[in-house]
Amino acid sequence: MDMTLTLDEVYALALDRLTDAGASAENAASVARSTWRAERDGIRSHGLMYVPIYAEHVRCGKVVGDAEPVVSRSRPGAVHVDAANGFAHPAIDAGWESFTSAAWENGVASLTLHNSYNCGILGHHAERLAEVGLVGLCFTHAPASVAPAGGIKPIVGTNPLALGVPDGNDGAAMVIDQSISVVAKSEIVLRNKNNEPIEEGWAFGPNGEPTTDAAVALKGTMAPSGGYKGFGLGLTVEILASCLSGALLSTEASPFAGTAGGPPSTGQCFIAFDPAAYAGERFFAQVEALVASIRAQDGARVPGDRRKANRVKTERDGVLVNPAQQASLGIA
Repeated sequence: MDMTLTLDEVYALALDRLTDAGASAENAASVARSTWRAERDGIRSHGLMYVPIYAEHVRCGKVVGDAEPVVSRSRPGAVHVDAANGFAHPAIDAGWESFTSAAWENGVASLTLHNSYNCGILGHHAERLAEVGLVGLCFTHAPASVAPAGGIKPIVGTNPLALGVPDGNDGAAMVIDQSISVVAKSEIVLRNKNNEPIEEGWAFGPNGEPTTDAAVALKGTMAPSGGYKGFGLGLTVEILASCLSGALLSTEASPFAGTAGGPPSTGQCFIAFDPAAYAGERFFAQVEALVASIRAQDGARVPGDRRKANRVKTERDGVLVNPAQQASLGIA
């Protein structure tokens, strides 16, 4: 029978499972907050579904559960964090104050991380910047799963990028969050878990053949959005999140799923701009006009609207957990 949880119960459950696996209370809390946000926004593929994977990775050593991130600031606007092969979320939190302070002081600043891990929903980090009045541009790479146009060997990951735009009122006017593949790999993992087919054009099999079988797709490669253009965008993310941060390349990183290999040692790159240092108040007037021009069209949606709608529904109805998920979380 399905079970309904409140968001507070989602947070507590994630916290308990992660600390039970060996994560420190501080690290577990940071990841549990990410789980809470994912379920709140209706992005189930990054919510409670991922908690058993996180716990498994702490137990097998792919993630150092009690890692203590090391923050350094080599230049006034350059903050760097060695995540020490722990979770990305607490490493991001560790560098956050120095990063945002540098952005306010200099007008622009960057935060890079290496020896990191899956950072959850990238758009949440961009939105976090927007909510304090900064324009946030965020990049993260992942184990290789996308081949170049004309090739069949994966070179880059699904390599998401996100943009958070402040509205001038402690909120986000829009949040753009997208991977460079046609669909996030987590969606294929979820379809495979539920024994459901995937859509045509989402992925290829091991020999480059089109497939709608999720299990076959997971042995092959993801389809880049826009063909060679999507792959080019993936390379852009790779340069910033991997090369610039000092992380392993996507081709060298161990998978985010399963227990094979050691820590993935991937990376992230966040850039924050203070609008006041550039266009000043004109920035917010232009953003408002831009958003209005989208909303003026029937059926058009501003990026981030769906998540906001999901928040209202989740806070009202709670989070539905099916029996299989209950079993994986140990609450059946």
